[in-house]
Amino acid sequence: MAKIRVSYEYSEAEDKSIRLGLFLIACGILSLFILGFCWLSPTLQSLQSKPANCTVVSVLRPEEMFECVFTCGTDCKGTSLYPCLQIFVNNSESNSVALLHFDEQQLVLNPKCSYVPPCERDNQKNKDNVLLWEDYFTKEVSSQSFTCFFNQQRRPDDVLWQHSNDTSVLLHCVLWPMVSLLLGTLIVLLTVCARSLAVRAEALQKRKCSYEVCQDLSITSSDRRRNKPGDLLSTNSDPELSSPSRTLPLFAVPVRRRDREH
Repeated sequence: MAKIRVSYEYSEAEDKSIRLGLFLIACGILSLFILGFCWLSPTLQSLQSKPANCTVVSVLRPEEMFECVFTCGTDCKGTSLYPCLQIFVNNSESNSVALLHFDEQQLVLNPKCSYVPPCERDNQKNKDNVLLWEDYFTKEVSSQSFTCFFNQQRRPDDVLWQHSNDTSVLLHCVLWPMVSLLLGTLIVLLTVCARSLAVRAEALQKRKCSYEVCQDLSITSSDRRRNKPGDLLSTNSDPELSSPSRTLPLFAVPVRRRDREH
């Protein structure tokens, strides 16, 4: 039996769905790497910080001023100044004096100061925000112990007042790239499976049709072989001679040979 050839080419819609699935897979992998380096690594490092009890030792405000960048529109940016606030605390883990920072982001932004205010265009507003935190730690927190976060391996001379990154950041960094990756993989697999099923159905249909055609051809050839002797007799012999009931006419008179000669 001859081999049945089936077309494996994808249609335009199937091609688009496969491209969409591959795009989602690429986006998932790329976002996993980007979020992993930008957010996941700092989050894991911050989660390694141990809680400790801290007490304020001193609150200082040096004369040094630092610059910050403010935005006033889509294409409007500028710089302004803010004073530096330094809060030194004693933590119970190391029993040493360390510089307190608001969170991880401000620690990276300015490791010399404890608090970086939201940048305003007016320098006086920045100074007022810093003075509010100075009064808070000087008057309200100075005689009380509070929970801080300490990491001996990374920064033994710094402690954090609170975590800016928590488990929700870790969840989002892993969840959305994995959703994109799984969705793209599912789209590609469903498209390939649907195409393979369509190819198998087409092959079965062609086999069925070819089997029916062969069966019809075999039936017709057997009928021709069966009817071949009768057809030869009917075409090559006279029907009157071949008829078994042929009789002479009623008034037929036999003629002698002599009479034929005369």
